[in-house]
Amino acid sequence: MNMHTWWLFVTATFFISGAPGPNMLLVMSHSVRFGIRSAVWGASGCLTALLLMQTASAAGLGVLLLNAPAVFNVLRWAGAIYLAYLGYKVFRAPVQSHADMNQAVVNSKKPTPWILYKTGFMTAASNPKALLFAAAFFPQFLNSALPQLPQFGILLTTFIVIETSWYMVYATGGHKLSGYLKQTSVLKMFNRVTGGAFIGFAALMAGMKA
Repeated sequence: MNMHTWWLFVTATFFISGAPGPNMLLVMSHSVRFGIRSAVWGASGCLTALLLMQTASAAGLGVLLLNAPAVFNVLRWAGAIYLAYLGYKVFRAPVQSHADMNQAVVNSKKPTPWILYKTGFMTAASNPKALLFAAAFFPQFLNSALPQLPQFGILLTTFIVIETSWYMVYATGGHKLSGYLKQTSVLKMFNRVTGGAFIGFAALMAGMKA
């Protein structure tokens, strides 16, 4: 793999990873509602799921899924149902006012790191399209005349760095945004909007095809 090819991969991954989607929305939502440290746990769960899916795709599971529409549809509907459920939970999340805190509005119950991590993992893993995307995207940057594993390792490491950087951008942005959510009604509206966005992603997933 030459530097020109690598930079093409960096550029493409930068814009693809940075696009708002369920993972980035979850990280920002966690940062707003629970704080930036909690967002890191959710982001770690998302990243773990993506790494497993990328590795599975490299092992050929993405191609297998592409040729097994019935399995893809089961995973697609399961993912859509989970995102809709997550959207409902965010939509209905209770808020409580605390005048003696920097964030005057915080969630009445803060999830444990494990729950945040698991939510991030399930959110990222709920989209089987990621397997198909990796199966189609990564090979475009591999030189078939060279050993595949080292090249895949370089691409995967690059992806990790870029994806993690974007998670931090969204987490930091959410943390800064929380400073403007000084009223219970404002945070409640934020929960309604983000919850509705998750439900929208669920509808898109339900309607997509392999």
